Amino acid sequence: MAPPPARPRIDPALLLGAAAAFAVYLSMYAFRRPFAAASYDDVTGWSALLDFKVVLVIAQVAGYALSKFAGIKLIAELDGRRRTAAILGLIAVSWAALFLFAVAPLWLKIVALFLNGLPLGLIWGLVFSYIEGRRASELLGAILCASFIVSSGLVKSVAAWLMTGWGVSEWWMPAATGALFAPLLLAATLGLARMPPPDARDIAERTERAPMFRDERRAFLSHYGLGILLLVGSYVLLTALRDFRDNFAAELWVELGYAGVSSVFTQSELPIAVITLAALASLMRIRDNRRALAAMHAITALGFVLIGVATLLFLAGLMTPLGWMIASGAGLYLAYTPFNAMLFDRLIAAARQPGRAGFLIYVADAAGYAGSVILLLFRNLFSGDLPWLDFFTRGALVTSLAGTAMVTVSALYFARKIRI
Repeated sequence: MAPPPARPRIDPALLLGAAAAFAVYLSMYAFRRPFAAASYDDVTGWSALLDFKVVLVIAQVAGYALSKFAGIKLIAELDGRRRTAAILGLIAVSWAALFLFAVAPLWLKIVALFLNGLPLGLIWGLVFSYIEGRRASELLGAILCASFIVSSGLVKSVAAWLMTGWGVSEWWMPAATGALFAPLLLAATLGLARMPPPDARDIAERTERAPMFRDERRAFLSHYGLGILLLVGSYVLLTALRDFRDNFAAELWVELGYAGVSSVFTQSELPIAVITLAALASLMRIRDNRRALAAMHAITALGFVLIGVATLLFLAGLMTPLGWMIASGAGLYLAYTPFNAMLFDRLIAAARQPGRAGFLIYVADAAGYAGSVILLLFRNLFSGDLPWLDFFTRGALVTSLAGTAMVTVSALYFARKIRI
């Protein structure tokens, strides 16, 4: 009887690289999300139809989405050089925009948030390029993805602490939060640059990761078009819901009875990160790329189902507000996280075509953040009288039903197309 295949050993240098990637992306959030910790309710001189904070959110998301569209080409054709300078330079530009946000008049503050989001949308692709195409990509990707689960709550807790504990104004708070994380960003980016490239066994099992130019991108999308369309459609729902939850967490927690409790931002997200990290890292044990792709679909569908079940239990009074935010958040990130790393990484490997998973991630992200802007406009133009919590629970139920259906059909499609 043949012995079972050995578990892949993890080079300590890879774990250090993953920790550096985690720290880089966590630090990036300190330049992107802190402004959302403030409500901007008492803004004098603002009389437009939309709330000022909503306009700020739309402006930043619009800039972020625009960079995602640019990233479809830029990240796909990435040759790996000058990534360190690119990461630090892009975040420096976003930080400069936060200083403009602090001192500019109201209308220019909106422009400043757009400029803040514009460079940050490329950071994920730059960081993920160090992770993809490895036998340990699931574990490394799960560590990286844990950063955007915990970082938003963490930086908003820090931002709230700066305002309540140190008297920093809501205008200067975003730039001040970035300053606190700047040393970590610099050290982590330099550490990430030392991560060893994929070795020969990585390339043999996960396919070589090479730039994808226009003809290669078109050929890939043409061959797997329906499956990718279904996946991107489900991801649009997830991104819109996740972004709404992230940007208006302060308002949701107030309506849930947690006004003034700054620690709740982090308290609710840490269990979600642990659950997601454990579930997705376990997929590293699956060596066959086609079976792993099927397992990714199953976990994503499970996440969609959990969003709906947790929300129904909360609405029925069978789950506490904190328990619901953790359970629905776990479902949201179980479904959302694979799109940002493992799912497309395994799809490239299963297809046995040289390319970059970052290309597909940016196709999905561009559509997802466009959907986020549409959701914000819809909420404020057509459902403005609906409380934040009611709008979010309705969105969660729609996302659960539609997303489960799309991911199920996608799994069947790829099972036939790639013979899973």
